[in-house]
Amino acid sequence: MTKNKTFLTILLCLGITGILAQVQPLPVQSYDYHIPANNISPITLGMGGINLTHSTDILASYDNPALLANNSTTAFATTFRLKNTEDMLFSEIIQASNLLKDKQFMYYTLVTKNAAWSYHPVASTHISRLYNIYDTQYSEYYDYQLDKLQLSIAAKDEKYTKLAGGLNIKYLTGRLVYLKQRRISSNSWVTEGALIDDKVKGISGDIGFSWVEDKYTWGACLYDVLSRLWWENYDSKSLQRRAAIGFQYNVPNLALLASIQSKVSNSPETTYHFGLVRNFSWKRESAENNKTIEQNLVIRTGLFSKDFNGTENINYTLGSGYNYNMFRVDFALTNVGMRLKDSQYLFSVGIGIQ
Repeated sequence: MTKNKTFLTILLCLGITGILAQVQPLPVQSYDYHIPANNISPITLGMGGINLTHSTDILASYDNPALLANNSTTAFATTFRLKNTEDMLFSEIIQASNLLKDKQFMYYTLVTKNAAWSYHPVASTHISRLYNIYDTQYSEYYDYQLDKLQLSIAAKDEKYTKLAGGLNIKYLTGRLVYLKQRRISSNSWVTEGALIDDKVKGISGDIGFSWVEDKYTWGACLYDVLSRLWWENYDSKSLQRRAAIGFQYNVPNLALLASIQSKVSNSPETTYHFGLVRNFSWKRESAENNKTIEQNLVIRTGLFSKDFNGTENINYTLGSGYNYNMFRVDFALTNVGMRLKDSQYLFSVGIGIQ
C-alpha cells in the first residue's frame, strides 16, 4: 500500500510539473517576419524595400515567386548583412575579413529556369543578460532560432503570356530555449517559472502574380497565406499574413517602382514604397577568344514609410550593383532619418550560367 502511495505521489508531482511548464507562456510574442526591414535582397532593399515587379533581381522569388517565370538562367547567390558598423569606415566594411564574419550570412538560393531552392534563417535571436529590479538581480537567457527551407516555382500560360503566377512552399523548423533566474545569495540562484526548451516545425506558403503590358509591369503577392507552426509542448500558431501590390514603369535603362504592403489584420500597418533604378551597360570584344564580354553597373535609390510624417519616420535606401559576364556583386544600405552612421549594410554575391 505504501509503495502504491509513493508511486501515485511521484506521478502527481510529475503531472503538476508538466502543467506548470505549460502554464508559463512562450516568450515569443510575434510571428510577423515578412517586413521590409527583414528583406534579404540588396537589389530590393536599394530600390525601396520590396520587389514585386523587377525580374532582374536574382533573389526576386522572396517577394514575388511569379517573377521566376521570366528567368532563363541558372544561378547561385548568397546574401549577408553587416550591423553595428558605426565605428567602421566603408573601406573597412568591404574588406573580406569583415564580409565573411560568422553568422552574417542570411540567405542562400539556387535559381533555375522557373524554380528556386532557398535556405533562410528567418529568426536568430540570442540574448544573455543580467539586470536589476530595485535591489534584486535577475539573469535571463533567450535563444530562438527559426530556419526556413523554401521551394519557389513559377509558370506562364501560353494563351495569356502577359500573366505569370508563382508559389513559395516553405518548411520551417526551429528551437526555443528560455530561462529566467533570480539571485537569492552571492552564490545561489532560483529559477523564475520553468525552463523552456521546446522545438517547433511548420509549413507556410506565398502566392504571387505578375502582369507585363508594354512599358508597365504589375505585381502582387499574398504572404504566409496558409501557415502553421507546431510547438511540441505549446499550442500551434499561425504566421502573420501580409499582402502587397506594386507597379513598375520601364523605359530603356530606367525603371520607376511604387508598391504597398500591409498586414492582413484589423491593424494593417501599411507601408508605402518607392524606388528608382538606373542601368548602365556596355560590351567589349575579348582579344583572346573573340567573345563578347558584357558588363553592367546599376544605381538604385528608394524610400519607404508608414506615413512619411517627417524624416524620422522615413527609411531611405541606396544601392548599387556590378555585373561582369556571369559574376555579379550587389550592395545596399538603409537608414532612418538620413543618419548614415546608423545604416545597415546588405551585400550579395552571385554567379550565373546562361
